[in-house]
Amino acid sequence: MTDWWRGAVIYQVYPRSFQDSNGDGIGDLPGIMRRLDHIASLGVDCIWLSPINQSPQRDMGYDVSDYKEVDRLFGSLEDFDDLIKRAHALGLKVIIDQVLSHSSDMHPWFRESRLNRTNAKADWYVWADPRRDGSPPNNWPSVFGGRAWEWNPSRGQYYFHNFLIEQPDLNFHNPDVQDAVLDVMRFWLERGVDGFRLDTVNYYFQDKLLRNNPPARRPKHLPYAVNPYDMQDHKFGKSQPENVGFLKRVRKLLDQYPGTTTVGEVGDSHRGLQLMEEYTSGGDKLHMAYTFDMLGPEFTAEHFRTKMAKFFVGAPNGWPCWSFSNHDVNRHMTRWAPYSRSPADLAREAAAMLLSFKGSVCLYQGEELGLPEADILFEELTDPPGIRFWPEYKGRDGARTPMPWEEGEAPNGFSSAKPWLPVKPNHSALNVAAQNADPDSTLSFYRKALAFRRAHPVFASGDIEFLKVAEPLLAFRRTGTDDAITCLFNLSADPLTVTLDGGEGLEPLELSHGAERRKSKLKLEANGFAFFATSEMKVAFGGRRKR
Repeated sequence: MTDWWRGAVIYQVYPRSFQDSNGDGIGDLPGIMRRLDHIASLGVDCIWLSPINQSPQRDMGYDVSDYKEVDRLFGSLEDFDDLIKRAHALGLKVIIDQVLSHSSDMHPWFRESRLNRTNAKADWYVWADPRRDGSPPNNWPSVFGGRAWEWNPSRGQYYFHNFLIEQPDLNFHNPDVQDAVLDVMRFWLERGVDGFRLDTVNYYFQDKLLRNNPPARRPKHLPYAVNPYDMQDHKFGKSQPENVGFLKRVRKLLDQYPGTTTVGEVGDSHRGLQLMEEYTSGGDKLHMAYTFDMLGPEFTAEHFRTKMAKFFVGAPNGWPCWSFSNHDVNRHMTRWAPYSRSPADLAREAAAMLLSFKGSVCLYQGEELGLPEADILFEELTDPPGIRFWPEYKGRDGARTPMPWEEGEAPNGFSSAKPWLPVKPNHSALNVAAQNADPDSTLSFYRKALAFRRAHPVFASGDIEFLKVAEPLLAFRRTGTDDAITCLFNLSADPLTVTLDGGEGLEPLELSHGAERRKSKLKLEANGFAFFATSEMKVAFGGRRKR
């Protein structure tokens, strides 16, 4: 089945924090091998490995110094091959991160490029002359703070870096660079990977003229940003039209390996959804993509409804990959805590909702345990932007802490040594072993929810129709050739009552939670949700009366 990715559920593994096998406090490939049965037991289709390439680890592996090698922190190429074989034997596909927009400054390509203006790799990175006063060529800032240009004395030029100084951006306007990164992808495809998650997929090209970015429009009640990067509209520093042509080259490569796929990370706060539509439409670019639209604090029916509806209107033949948490954002259990009085109820509702959306789905490790964001102290931080912008921005380490596997005290079976990030007490209490033994745990619910999704193919391939109801009720219908399910979610910490018309005698399906039907009325408890096997039911909810 070559289109297995359409409607698939992908489980993201952050290798540093999954399982340590050699006692150095850092997760590795043999550790992931040890825990593959856990992933398979969930009922997901695929795992996504965050970067495992050789790296100085300035940005935890997103600074690659050898694209065709595994960092010794994680193991070897042989370990990787063994992992692929074991995953495939368990029925799991494997996709890996490809960080192509930039490399490490320790990569041989950059070490040659920086020597002078005449070497063979001189045009492989984004170089620019200074202005007459010696200042950088334009106003582009770095995502991680400070200017995005670093002076190189041996060339008498600046080089561009969207992230850390140690992460120079490759020049994709150079066809040789495109050929080189496609060769990297071919190397991993030949080793048996089932595809790639493409990091910062809209960052590959910058404006050839290096024009200044305009200021971003900001509401008057937000006079400043924690990070100055957010004060610009990045019209010229990324998301350039030339990107489409390169993505077509990527698709042609993957088409030579039937059954492989791509999922692109689109990072653009102004045009993210539009780019996601553009990059996945037509069947000749990315297979699927995600933005940060559902990875923020918004938890309203209007937000989820409008984002999905807008995408499918703009790209009727495109394909999304929705997620609520990943390694770059605060965990959704913390972001959305104000909308619930019970973490367990919120975890169940988030899982049931995400797994019923139209599109593919990505779950982040620990999400199945209901892990909240870990409260990391400043002295425990490793994340560069967290260190730079503390305490207004605490960085991404709170979402990257190790998995708690066993009962008892930290690190709960993750390692025999002190882990690279701490396991906090509230995470220890949510360990895998205890939840495995509890049929009412969040982990048990995730398994039930994934089995429910598999039992109803309409969730993977059916259409979606949103019903017109008031906040805080999210209502939609999934319909397919042989199946139809009406889905209702109370996105609040208070109960509500919904009026139903049609589907007489139908009771909520087994996955429903906090839902009770009495004739034409359906009571949904706080964060309650209900599924009905019908396309005929009409739903009425006009909102609560204001007190």
